[in-house]
Amino acid sequence: MSIRYTHTNIVAHDWRRLAKFYQEVFECEPLPPERNYKGEWIEKVTGLSGMTIRGIHLKVPGFKDPGPTLEIFQYDPPSDRPLFQANTPGFAHIAFHVEDVALFRERVLAAGGSDLGQIHTMDVPGAGTITLVYMRDPEGNIVELQNWKT
Repeated sequence: MSIRYTHTNIVAHDWRRLAKFYQEVFECEPLPPERNYKGEWIEKVTGLSGMTIRGIHLKVPGFKDPGPTLEIFQYDPPSDRPLFQANTPGFAHIAFHVEDVALFRERVLAAGGSDLGQIHTMDVPGAGTITLVYMRDPEGNIVELQNWKT
C-alpha cells in the first residue's frame, strides 16, 4: 500500500490575497489551473448546497515534484468562524523552516500578517536548539516560523 501526503486546505475570505501572501512571503509557487468548482458533484463532496469554490494550489518550497501543496480555496457563500488560538482543537497551524526567523517575521508583517507570540529560542534535549514564533497570516490563520540548529 502506498501513501503520500498531498495538500493542506486553507479556506479564505479572499483567496487571491491569501495566495499572494504565501507566494510573496514563503516563495510558494502557483500550480495552475485556478479552480472554479460548482454543481452537484461539489455539493456531494462537501455536503453543502449551492456552493461555488474558487482558488488555487501553491507548491510549497523544499520538496521535489510532485510535492505537497497549500490549497487556498474561497467558498461562496462563505461561513464565519471564530478566530483560532494556538490551543483551539483541530488543525492549529502550518510551519515553515526558515534561515532567519526575525527576518521572516518582518516579511510576514510587511505582507499583512500579524504577531501572535514572540520569538523564542530554546534547547530541546536530544533534538537541538529551536528558534520559533507564532504569527497570523492576513486572514488570521496561525503560521509558525522555525529554525532548528543541531
